[in-house]
Amino acid sequence: MEACGSSHHWGRQLRKLGHDVKLMPAGYVKPYVKRGKNDAVDAEAICEAVRRPTMRFVDIKTEDQQAILSIHHTRDLPVRQRTQLANMIRSLLREFGHILPIGIQAVTAFAKRHLSGDHPDMPDIANGMLGIECYQFIGLNERISGYSKMIEQHAMLNADARRLMRMPGIGPVMASANVATICDAHQFRTGRDLAAWLGLAPLNKSSGGKDRLGKITKQGDRYIRKLLVVGMTSRAVMAKRSPEKVDLWTAKIIADKPCRLPVTSFDPVVLPTEGDVHSQHSWPNI
Repeated sequence: MEACGSSHHWGRQLRKLGHDVKLMPAGYVKPYVKRGKNDAVDAEAICEAVRRPTMRFVDIKTEDQQAILSIHHTRDLPVRQRTQLANMIRSLLREFGHILPIGIQAVTAFAKRHLSGDHPDMPDIANGMLGIECYQFIGLNERISGYSKMIEQHAMLNADARRLMRMPGIGPVMASANVATICDAHQFRTGRDLAAWLGLAPLNKSSGGKDRLGKITKQGDRYIRKLLVVGMTSRAVMAKRSPEKVDLWTAKIIADKPCRLPVTSFDPVVLPTEGDVHSQHSWPNI
């Protein structure tokens, strides 16, 4: 089957009937579609693609995994809305000469002050609109906090997520999302294979025996990639400011390369075994 919105559901239903279900990314099936497009041509392309020895397949998610991901997707929407609202608050204040410090915390502190009656020097109409935006901003903050607590509770109930959270730079949100999305980590031989699956590998345009590597491809799961990049960016900044607070491997990588370069060079999460959770050698696979 081609992987689509409901493919995991139908894959589970077909497995109950005794079928061996394999999901293929639609992009890998497309090259085998001949001229025109109809059901018969699509079915022929799927039959042709599935017989390729190098074809890659998508693991079928369980209902529990999809339920956990629904919390992540529901949380991701107000996070993006909060960013948009913070930019609106900043732009409105800037029109009247008021500049806020960098960071969501600065906007949150200003919104609380504004709702408590500490209004900036600007027309009443603008202050009224600003009050509405601040009220919406505080509401989004509370919703995000509630979703984050739900994710943290489910992460503490999952053994793989708890093991991931022991690794430096991995929190409940990232651990829960990785476990629910990756399904079975044994489908990847190394962390590099997982990096390519997430779109963190460089774009390869090599030809004629010359290696030409570009920026990261940004293909794959956008949500997981965002969490990994944001998390490791935070850890890289901390390593720059306080090298004594990070492990030796991370400190060495940050010292040898520019700050942004190691962030996309780190291998993604590879589930460790119980025996090597505390091992220093398992940390570079973050």
